[in-house]
Amino acid sequence: METSVDIPEGVTVSISGKAIEATGPLGTLRKDLSFMPLVSFSKSGDKVVIRTPRDKKNDKKFLHTARAHVRNVLDGVTKGYRYVLDIYHVHFPLRVAVQGEEIVVSNFLGSKTERRTRGHPDVKVRVQGKQVLVEGLDKELVGQVASRIEQLTKVKGHDRRVFKDGVFLTKRGYMNE
Repeated sequence: METSVDIPEGVTVSISGKAIEATGPLGTLRKDLSFMPLVSFSKSGDKVVIRTPRDKKNDKKFLHTARAHVRNVLDGVTKGYRYVLDIYHVHFPLRVAVQGEEIVVSNFLGSKTERRTRGHPDVKVRVQGKQVLVEGLDKELVGQVASRIEQLTKVKGHDRRVFKDGVFLTKRGYMNE
């Protein structure tokens, strides 16, 4: 069983074993898919061909998952990914700052302690007014950093409908949107 993904114009792809490296207008992204045992990759002209040895239900699942990973890599080097998080506060003004690779949330619900999380060197985090923009080429890394920022303001035992303060994911998309 096999499927293929078209390589966009202006993107070069190299495959070594189960590692795929794509270089496009926004940069280079390498993805190691060695955790997928039944899938093999090859390049045929302007397509990435993904194969499985059998025609079983489980193999089909691996095939489609691998295809999604390859598409994400190709979209990352051509379009990039952007997650937008909004900063909400009702009473205490919430402050979000980026210090190097660390994201710091202070004055959350009037607390004197700062809440910190680490970013990633390949992911760019910016604060613009009441929004936090998380941008990068790797969809998984961008999502992880956005999730970490959102988790900083999660409060156990409080109803989110009553305590609306926090940083919340509001939009996902591509950088050029």
